[in-house]
Amino acid sequence: MEQIGTNKSFGGWQRRYRYSSAVLDCEMTFSIYLPPQAEQGPVPVLYWLSGLACTDENFVTKAGAQQYAAEQGIAIVAADTSPRGEGVPDDPEGNYDFGLGAGFYVNATQQPWASHYRMYDYIVTELPALVTAHFPVDANRQSISGHSMGGHGALTIALKNPGRFRSVSAFAPISSPIRCPWGEKALAGYLGDDRDRWRQYDSTELIRQTQEQLPMLVDQGEGDGFLSEQLKPELLEAACRAAGYPITLRRQPGYDHSYFFIATFIADHIRFHAEHLHR
Repeated sequence: MEQIGTNKSFGGWQRRYRYSSAVLDCEMTFSIYLPPQAEQGPVPVLYWLSGLACTDENFVTKAGAQQYAAEQGIAIVAADTSPRGEGVPDDPEGNYDFGLGAGFYVNATQQPWASHYRMYDYIVTELPALVTAHFPVDANRQSISGHSMGGHGALTIALKNPGRFRSVSAFAPISSPIRCPWGEKALAGYLGDDRDRWRQYDSTELIRQTQEQLPMLVDQGEGDGFLSEQLKPELLEAACRAAGYPITLRRQPGYDHSYFFIATFIADHIRFHAEHLHR
């Protein structure tokens, strides 16, 4: 594992690493913020999953999360959004919503994607094992969050792995990828045309099956241009209501899909997770 970036920030360290991923069969990068409390011993950890066309750097440079992570004594791991590098296939038409930068946090079963696009296993298994082995984080105190495609990833991964996380949150998540153009394109490409196989990566379907009720916070901007066609928070809200699953879904007037929206409310999300991680 090679350190490729380090910056002092709010008494802690923002660092970036490159390593060879066995799960994705390519070189991967990730970023980690270690708060000043990590110098005294293991700290809780929040995993962040970004959206379409992003890398691990978008959250690190735009969200302004380090100040609040330092205040709460929480490490933040920001993952990349897809495999990358020579030999990793991309959307043949070069679109942003499939292929590079758009792994959708699923395990692909269709070729040519199946050899590299195993982002679900990467986030659930490989990256946490690497982080726990090399950094002062407490594997028993983990939470997960994300934005857009990454919000979808955070919700589905939390719901599919009971007992793993203390809490989950999302900004403008793709609430039901089986019912929106982004999701339909990605799931058909990575998993094939059998829509029943898609349901395992849809939070509105998983809510109906889960026995664990995690604390869940979702923020959605009402000025988001993707709101009605792609995000559809009302489907997540309805699924939670039908299943008796508690959710705090806040609709924020005027806010769009950008990191200006995330930066505005990231303190709330970090404090939300801290409340559960420090118990």
